[in-house]
Amino acid sequence: MKIVEIRKQILAAAAVAGISGLVLVGCNNSPNEETAKADSNAAATEEKKTIVIGTTEGDFADMVRDQVKGELEAKGYTVKLTTFTDYVRPNLALAEGDLDINIFQHKPYLDTFKAENNLDLVEVFQVPTAPLGVYSGKKKTLEEAYNGMKVSAPNDPSNFARALVMMNDLGWITLKDNVDPLTASKSDIATNPMNIDIVELEAAQLPRARDEVDFAIINGNYATDSGIKLTEALYQEASFAYVNWSAVKTADKDAKWVKDVTDAYNSDSFKAYAHKSFPGYKYPKIWGEEQGAAADTAAK
Repeated sequence: MKIVEIRKQILAAAAVAGISGLVLVGCNNSPNEETAKADSNAAATEEKKTIVIGTTEGDFADMVRDQVKGELEAKGYTVKLTTFTDYVRPNLALAEGDLDINIFQHKPYLDTFKAENNLDLVEVFQVPTAPLGVYSGKKKTLEEAYNGMKVSAPNDPSNFARALVMMNDLGWITLKDNVDPLTASKSDIATNPMNIDIVELEAAQLPRARDEVDFAIINGNYATDSGIKLTEALYQEASFAYVNWSAVKTADKDAKWVKDVTDAYNSDSFKAYAHKSFPGYKYPKIWGEEQGAAADTAAK
């Protein structure tokens, strides 16, 4: 009778605890297996505390070193910066897990690269970017534009398309209806009322050839490398299509650490830093700012 009573007490205690006798019988895992499961679950729920950011060397790396790193460290993160000298490895390194996030490219490049290489990456937020601009050559103001003038532009297809869109915005040429602004070419010019002689040059040569043309359309990075201030631009592209983005693996896009990095790049302190350190840059669309020569020209 004592054995029966003891058994009843055990079953009653199990019922109170919400555990069935069947479960008790079936739980015959070893202590090591239980510990391994617990460790695995803990690792899965543990918050990420080290963030590896990849950028090209230069302004994007400076943004991490000078401002973003400190903001994230204040939230308890350890930030590691990896810099690259090419535009191929940053996306491959991200896909392979060597980076957590990269910052160096505009969305058209990201979309093309991930499609060609079958990578599961996604853009997250924009960062301040040196834009394409119209700079003085022989003529010093846009009001001096004349019939038959010479305008230099980068000769690679992507940047040449951007130059055509800028000339269209200025009213110097007219592009055909429904043309894709990301792929526009000379064949997409509907009218050239000012008979502009478009001189196509290697992007790096554009700053040096300013005195040979009336106006020069120059990439922001080549302008700054040549000592030209971006604030000297007579006009900057209005489109946000070529403002650079951060990218992460799609599986990470909703992670808390991604939100924290996004917040760091959009904080009031980062905006103040960007305005002071990168005047003339095109800032993220989400900031709601019209800046640089594009805004000045549009207001005229």
